[in-house]
Amino acid sequence: MSSQAIHRVAIIGNHTPRRCGLATFTADLSQAVGELGIEVSVAAMNDKAGRYAYPPVVELEVDQHDRAAYAPTARHMGDGRFDVACLQHEYGIFGGQAGDFVLDLLRNLKMPLVSTLHTVLRDPTEHHRAVMDEILQLSERVVVMSERGRTILVDVHRLDPAKVDLIPHGTPVVQNGPTEPHKATLGYEGRDLILTFGLLGPDKGIEYMIQAMPSIVAKKPNALYLVLGATHPNIQEHQGEGYRQSLRKLAKSLGVQDNVLLVNRYVTLDVLLEHLLAADVYVTPYLKREQITSGTLTNAIGCGRPVVSTPYWHAEELLSGGAGILAPFRDSEALAEAVGALLTDDALREETAGKAAALGETMAWPKVGEQYLRCFESARSESKARLLTITEPARKSAVAIEPRPISLSRLEAMTDDVGLLQHATFNIPNREEGYCTDDNARALLLCASLQHWTEHNPVVERLGTAYLAFLNYALNRQKGRFRNFMGYDRSWLERAGSEDSHGRALWALGTVVGRSPQEGWREVSARLMRDGIGAATGLLSPRAWAFALLGIHEYLRGVHTDDRATSLGIELADRLHRSFMAGSDEGWRWFERTLAYDNARMPQALILAGMRWSRTEWVESGLEALEWLRGVQTGPDGVFLPIGSDGLSRWGEQRSLYDQQPVEAWASLDAYLTAWRATKRSHWKESAAAAYAWFFGENTEGLALAIPEIGSCYDGLERGSVNRNQGAESTLSFLMASVLAGEAGLQTVAAVEQAAFL
Repeated sequence: MSSQAIHRVAIIGNHTPRRCGLATFTADLSQAVGELGIEVSVAAMNDKAGRYAYPPVVELEVDQHDRAAYAPTARHMGDGRFDVACLQHEYGIFGGQAGDFVLDLLRNLKMPLVSTLHTVLRDPTEHHRAVMDEILQLSERVVVMSERGRTILVDVHRLDPAKVDLIPHGTPVVQNGPTEPHKATLGYEGRDLILTFGLLGPDKGIEYMIQAMPSIVAKKPNALYLVLGATHPNIQEHQGEGYRQSLRKLAKSLGVQDNVLLVNRYVTLDVLLEHLLAADVYVTPYLKREQITSGTLTNAIGCGRPVVSTPYWHAEELLSGGAGILAPFRDSEALAEAVGALLTDDALREETAGKAAALGETMAWPKVGEQYLRCFESARSESKARLLTITEPARKSAVAIEPRPISLSRLEAMTDDVGLLQHATFNIPNREEGYCTDDNARALLLCASLQHWTEHNPVVERLGTAYLAFLNYALNRQKGRFRNFMGYDRSWLERAGSEDSHGRALWALGTVVGRSPQEGWREVSARLMRDGIGAATGLLSPRAWAFALLGIHEYLRGVHTDDRATSLGIELADRLHRSFMAGSDEGWRWFERTLAYDNARMPQALILAGMRWSRTEWVESGLEALEWLRGVQTGPDGVFLPIGSDGLSRWGEQRSLYDQQPVEAWASLDAYLTAWRATKRSHWKESAAAAYAWFFGENTEGLALAIPEIGSCYDGLERGSVNRNQGAESTLSFLMASVLAGEAGLQTVAAVEQAAFL
């Protein structure tokens, strides 16, 4: 694949002077990439807003605990200003459960994303898995620093290994030499210096190394174990200096207080390197096996220091070539034996140091910067290639649609202080038909999606508030079901609505919880979701299961922890899967005996559920059903040909070609994009483009249904004509399809400028 020139890179993470290993990494990476002639800008997470005096490379600051600050950060980066964004991911530096606030930023990026993973969990919780799965889905390329990290991503998250780049943690460029001159500078001349560096905390295992010191001192009386580093800020804030004090007491009780020195100091890189070059042995006695990367270990190897370490994952991999000695976890005797061997055997120490230095040369920051640049170029190339797959769809002609903003004029005309009227006669709202939960739920879904992808807009806030108020009133709390039809006189026409309307209401409410930045909207929607979700167990329609499942999927993006919603989601997905298996036979791969309306929602929901709960069989069945539906819905010359409103009973029987409905184009576009994100297979995106082009005349009749200048759409496609009524369902289908098209980059068919409204 041809390379794409990279000129500007945005890095998302944190930055020095914040005291954090990842902040140091970001600073080093920024410098290494910048020295290649690339303009670098950093968006830094603050644990306490306004606390740090950042260098000029930090252009944006984000309070990591303020969710409302994340999405605007992506927009501040600007559309087209940067060639690629690079996320430095560590769960703890972002706000929310499992650091999920960062997803609001990543979803709004308008550039290819490369994600560097500093922690990869072998046994993630449900929350950590959900966050990581979405980061991997949003990323063009993924960087890990060890082979173990790549293996976990493939085994646990089912990530395509071809998407992963192994780039080591960078090491400083230093001139190795004798340790004595550096010891003299630091005041440690004549000592056998053993060094551990880094922010201090109980997971560092320092007590086991102190317990090893009596045996080491017996062989080398001048040995000094230097623990250099300030207490970790989080430990300091919540526990004070209790751990450090316990270490001093331990050294005194063992009689080695003169051989152990704990320096409570956060040092600059220059000071650290001076200490590393003075050290005879570097030790990392860490307690967590799952540590996938260690900057301190990498720096020690870069300085050519022989290492003794416990076998956490990164150390196990780096030291496998002889750059150090591994000792079991929590084993003071083994640490004493390994350190003692290096201090007393000059030949062994020099051989080990030589191997460390040779390894460090391959990991020097300038070389790492070059590897990142190649990764950025690949990400940009692959992103461009995917967009190009839809520029020449397999149709006789492509409709040229001028870029235009989404207009909400038609939606405003159909909305009053009660909510959204459901029908229109031509373009005049039909008050006689009143309102319905189905359409107000769709409208709320649109507003939540617009809030998620665009700048704040008062029209969206006003309209969305009306639709949410309608759903709040629609819930019959005694029955736990949403009513559907309301007369223009504001009287309900039923005690409980259809199963579909209940499922659609849950879908909209879950989307608000998962996507809206409005705290009030989220709280009301979460309460309604909890009040209405129980009734979903009694639904009998696979289509209603799918709507509810889509809502649960979005809801769990926002709250992550809800055992009831999770249990119900798994139950509904299992029902869908069993329905597909029972309803399918040769030539008919579907959930029901008929194809009717909103067909694509069932496979879409099953794919999303399979991805969320790691059920491969659900994903495969959903893709199989959607592939079969795609074949049914592809007409002459590749145009989108949805099932008409009269449906299709069985394969081979007469299908209805008319009345083709806008809601089918929206549903299919959405489902195709879900399949594309799950598989990255280009034909899904091509099919999504075809479904969107249907609105603009790429259909069997060559007639446009969309009226983009007012954000409206005709109600259906007839033989040689269109249904010229412009009701709520058709209008909302076009508007939601436009939002999804813009999100997915289908501007080659019809561009959407989501940040502006007519």
